[in-house]
Amino acid sequence: MPLSEEELRLLEQMERALVEEDPKLASTLRGTSLRRSARRRAIFSGVCFVLGIAVLMTGAVLSGNDSRFWALGIAGFVIMLGSATIAVTAIRGQQSGSAEPRSHGHPAHGFTVIDGGRSGRTRRSRRSSSGSFMERMEQRWRRRREENGGF
Repeated sequence: MPLSEEELRLLEQMERALVEEDPKLASTLRGTSLRRSARRRAIFSGVCFVLGIAVLMTGAVLSGNDSRFWALGIAGFVIMLGSATIAVTAIRGQQSGSAEPRSHGHPAHGFTVIDGGRSGRTRRSRRSSSGSFMERMEQRWRRRREENGGF
């Protein structure tokens, strides 16, 4: 269920308050370390893939002379398969993490809000509300009751 305009605005306010209160936590939550760890996983799995090729080829060459080494070739294939799977998931995670969501927060803070599941639609301009939090919640409650026929 997508977030409403009011909920997005409240979320942005909470993010700004978090940045003001604890900037270190906010920088941790921005996700830069997630991209780094995905990149490290991709590099590590590439190295393991090359190692798997070496083990597979060693098993294939040695099993030509002696039939006891066929399991070594299978182990090399399993290493290659596992490392390729990890590399693909790390690369996909890195690509989705580097996709540019539309920024609705304060640009100096670097927070972004993804449109609550609404992709491809343009945002409507927001009305500025001057009331308190409780007044806005009461207005929202009344509006929903009116839309549902008084229930």
